[in-house]
Amino acid sequence: MVGRARPAAVSSAALAGLLVAGPLLFAAPAAAGTPQNLASGRVLSDEVTLTVGPDGVAHAKETIVYEFAGGRGFDRYFVTRARDSDTRDRVYQVTGVRAASPDNGPTGVTTTTQGDRTLVKVTGDAPLNGRRTVTLEYDVRGTITPLGALEELRWPAIGGWRVPVDSARATVTGGAVIRNINCFAGPTTSAIGCAQFFTDDHTRTRGVFTQRNMLPGDHLTVVVGYPAGTTKAQPLYEQRRTLATAFSVNGVTVGALAALLALLLGGFGLLYLLRGRDARAVGRHAAEGDRPAVDGDGFAPPDGVRPGQIGTLIDEQADVIDVTATIVDLAVRAYLLIEEEDRAVTGRTDWTLRRLPRPVDDLLPYERLLLDALFHERDQVKLSELGGTFATQLAEVRSAMYDDVVKQGWFARRPDTVRSRWSTAGIVLAVLGVAGTVALAVFTDLALLGLAVIVGGAALAVGGQYMPAKTARGATVLAHTIGFRAHLARGQAPEGVEGPQRIALFSRYLPYAVVFDLVGKWAKTVEDAGEQAEGADNLYWYEGPAEWDLSKFAESMRTFTLATSGAISQARQFRSL
Repeated sequence: MVGRARPAAVSSAALAGLLVAGPLLFAAPAAAGTPQNLASGRVLSDEVTLTVGPDGVAHAKETIVYEFAGGRGFDRYFVTRARDSDTRDRVYQVTGVRAASPDNGPTGVTTTTQGDRTLVKVTGDAPLNGRRTVTLEYDVRGTITPLGALEELRWPAIGGWRVPVDSARATVTGGAVIRNINCFAGPTTSAIGCAQFFTDDHTRTRGVFTQRNMLPGDHLTVVVGYPAGTTKAQPLYEQRRTLATAFSVNGVTVGALAALLALLLGGFGLLYLLRGRDARAVGRHAAEGDRPAVDGDGFAPPDGVRPGQIGTLIDEQADVIDVTATIVDLAVRAYLLIEEEDRAVTGRTDWTLRRLPRPVDDLLPYERLLLDALFHERDQVKLSELGGTFATQLAEVRSAMYDDVVKQGWFARRPDTVRSRWSTAGIVLAVLGVAGTVALAVFTDLALLGLAVIVGGAALAVGGQYMPAKTARGATVLAHTIGFRAHLARGQAPEGVEGPQRIALFSRYLPYAVVFDLVGKWAKTVEDAGEQAEGADNLYWYEGPAEWDLSKFAESMRTFTLATSGAISQARQFRSL
């Protein structure tokens, strides 16, 4: 039976399915099916016999009569990948290619994949002229598509040549009666029928397709419909490497993402429990050299602990407020005098810090460094003029404060070093996560797993701020400190302390109030004590302008601490806020 538009024994519904689905299966970019550079010579005839096995694999025997014009061989292209959707490609596998020639034609075969095409290059040892016959044999997988009551074989059996083809003929043989038949000529997306197609025997198990005068890059695409279940073969698909497929959300990726996140975050939690959690005194005894915790009734700081040390112990950072409290503490301990300038005279609020002639043997290293930074080769300095060497030496003061808390035995390692190490590890992990995500996105659809590593790295970088751990001694001192803070918050002095002694006691604890952010309340307490003491117009460590008395101290102290903290914050190389 011979036809050009009607297949043998075709129902209208089946034919419609074949025609509609036909060109779409090989809807690859036109360039993918068209060789770019024309070659010399031409194909005089190309005859392919496709034998479809019970597993759906089509064995091809292709006899090519090639007119050579000085070349050593020829290139045969197969379209082996076509876009199926935004997320996957339809693929076809051409395997087991071998060549033979009865008249000394080229028989060397190399196979390479070039994007959407597979190139079979057949070469000989010497240049050739005239006709040569070459027989190719190979297997093709992925040509079968289930379509309801049919199985459709669709394959560009002949084509992909870089030279013209004078005569093309394809024969398809399967193990079942052909239900319908069709063919197309031209590009792989063509809907133009071929010259002739028919079933050539009474059993209707063999389809024949012919086309003449094919241009370079044209294909003869054959379509044969078999009853459903003839081979039970399925199409072959591969995921497209797109951003959408790289971050595919499915049971595997979501489950793996959750497991990896749980592993990373759980591991960080375990690290915190083992390395970042403060140690605790065991049993009824505190660490050696410590005092037990107080309940808020003890009106005294831990023995010999300075305000700057307490500030660093509490938040594990040597920051602005700790330096400010140390400056106030040095004044209270008579190493410097704070003089408030008369705003009516200067036109602005400012203070002068004067260094007092007192030995510094009892000062801790960070206190000596701070005192030297304030009064570098001078005896006095205005608060508004701090800068220069003060800015550069603040980094040394901060470093010395960290060294001090380690020397006191409150931390096993410097808190800033611990934070830096863990945060750096987190940043490195996050960067590796970014690199891994990019690699996974390019080569797989598991890029979501890379996001888990990024999240884990970010969590480690942020969580590294909480990794410094106090020793048992440090934890005990902290507990005592918390009790002392509770008492300062109440703003009450021990009973029986009156007059100048009361002012001195309240002044002694004012630097601690700065650290505890209680300066407003505690300065008011000092002010009230001064008002109750006769003849107390100034403090020994803080002097106001003319007509200033202790009734103005609370406001002056709040302003001074804010101004001092601001001056320190503006200093270069000191940004731990």
